[in-house]
Amino acid sequence: MNKFTQEQLRFHPSNGKTIRADSNGGELSSDFGALMLRETMLHSGIISRLTDGIDDKRHQSYIDHTLQELIAQRVLQMACGYEDANDSNHLRKDPIFELANGRNPLDDDNHLASAPTYTRLGQSMTKRDIYNMTKALADHFISSYEYPPLAIIIDLDHTPAITHGGQQMNLFNAKYQDYCYLPLMIFEGLSGKLITSILRPGKTPTGRENAAILQRLIKLIRTRWPKTHLLVRGDSHFAQPELMQVVQDDPHSDYVLGKGAGHKTALRPKAKELLDEARKALDVKTGLAKLNNMPEPERLRLYGETDYQAKSWKGLDTRIIYKAEVNQKGDNPRFIVTSMMEASPEEIYEDLYCPRGQDENFIKHLKSDLSGDRLSDQGFLANHLRMFYACAAYVLHYELRTKALKGTELEKAQPSTVITKLCKVAVKVVEYKDRIKLHLPRSCPIKGLLQHITEVFYSMPLPRPG
Repeated sequence: MNKFTQEQLRFHPSNGKTIRADSNGGELSSDFGALMLRETMLHSGIISRLTDGIDDKRHQSYIDHTLQELIAQRVLQMACGYEDANDSNHLRKDPIFELANGRNPLDDDNHLASAPTYTRLGQSMTKRDIYNMTKALADHFISSYEYPPLAIIIDLDHTPAITHGGQQMNLFNAKYQDYCYLPLMIFEGLSGKLITSILRPGKTPTGRENAAILQRLIKLIRTRWPKTHLLVRGDSHFAQPELMQVVQDDPHSDYVLGKGAGHKTALRPKAKELLDEARKALDVKTGLAKLNNMPEPERLRLYGETDYQAKSWKGLDTRIIYKAEVNQKGDNPRFIVTSMMEASPEEIYEDLYCPRGQDENFIKHLKSDLSGDRLSDQGFLANHLRMFYACAAYVLHYELRTKALKGTELEKAQPSTVITKLCKVAVKVVEYKDRIKLHLPRSCPIKGLLQHITEVFYSMPLPRPG
C-alpha cells in the first residue's frame, strides 16, 4: 500500500506557534466575482450570439458540454484574469465557476470542460464560423442601443499581437521588428464599446482589404440605422483611396484620417508659413515669460488647411488640415485628411481627430488586461477564436461597469482593476438539497459594493429566451 504524505506550506513561527497550511479548507474558490460576470452574461446575450455563429458538427449524443457552455466557461475564465486554456484543467472543478456555468457546484461527476476540449474546439473552426462570430459581435453592438443614435464614431486601428513559434500566417512586420499577427480592432469612439475585431496576418493591409471590411460593416449598420451619421476615424495608414471612397459613397458618413507628410517636397512646405508664424509667437511668449519669472511655454499650436490632391484621390472630395506646432525642441507639423467641409481646422483636429488616442486605451484593456493578444495556438482560425474569447470578456466588463458599477468607485475602472478588486474574493460554497449558500470573508472590504451590484442585477428582469 502506497503511503501518502500531505504536502504543507511552511512559514516562520508567530508568537511561539508554528504555522502550516494545506489544501483541506473544503469547497473554496478565489473567484467570487465570476458570479457578478455571470449576472452580466445573463443580461447580455453576447454568448448566445457567438454560439449561434458556430456550426456545431459534434454528435449531440456523445458530448458532455454544450457549445454555449464551452464558450461561456472560457469567456468567464478570461474575464476573471485566467489567460490560458490550460487553466481550465484546474478551474473545471472550481465550485464558483461550475455554479456560474449553470452546474451544481459540488457535483463530483459533472465538472466543466478541460483544456483538450478547447483544443478540439479551436481545431474545428471554419472560415464561415469565424465570419459569423465577427458579424455576431457587430450585431451585439448595434443591439446594445435601444434607439438608433444620432451619430457614432467608428475607430479603426491595427495592433500587433507578437507570436512566439510556428503559428499559421504569422509574418515578420518591419514596423514592429518581430513576427506577429496584426488584428484590426474596431471600437465606438464615444462610448468605448467594442464593435468587432478581425484577426489578420502580420502584413500591412491593403486599401482594398480595409475598404472591404468597412463596407460590410457600414452595410450591416445601415440595415438597422439608415440615417445615423457615421464618422470613420483612423491614423495615417487608413488614408487609402479605396476606404475613403467607401465612406464617401454613404450619404450619412464622413472620415477623419491621419495623413503622413510623405516626401519632403509634398505636404511639409505647405505648413512652412504657419510654422514660421508659430515659431515667432513662441519666441515672444518665451521672452515675456522670462521677464516676468513665469514658466516658459512648452509649445505653441496654430491650425490651417491647404490644397492638396494625391493622384490616387481622383473623384474624392477631400480637405487637408494641418497642425503647425512648434515646441522648444523644434517643429512638429501634423496633417489629416477629412471629408468634412464646414467645421474649422482646429475643431476637426482637436475635437474630432485627437480623441482617437483613447482607442489605444481600449486596445490596452483588451490585450493587457484580458489577454487578447495571447494567440499561441498553431492554427490561425483557432487563434481567431481565442481572440473572440477576449473580445467577449471585454464586452462583459464594459456592460458590468455601465449597468451595475455606475456611480461606484469602479465605474471607470479598467478590467484589471475590476478583476483585482471585485473578482478575486474568497468564498466558501455549501450546497443543500434546495439551496446554495456562499460564505464570504467576514472582513471583506467591499461588502457594500457587492451588496449594491447584486441588488442592481437582481432587480433587473432576465431577457426572455430567443
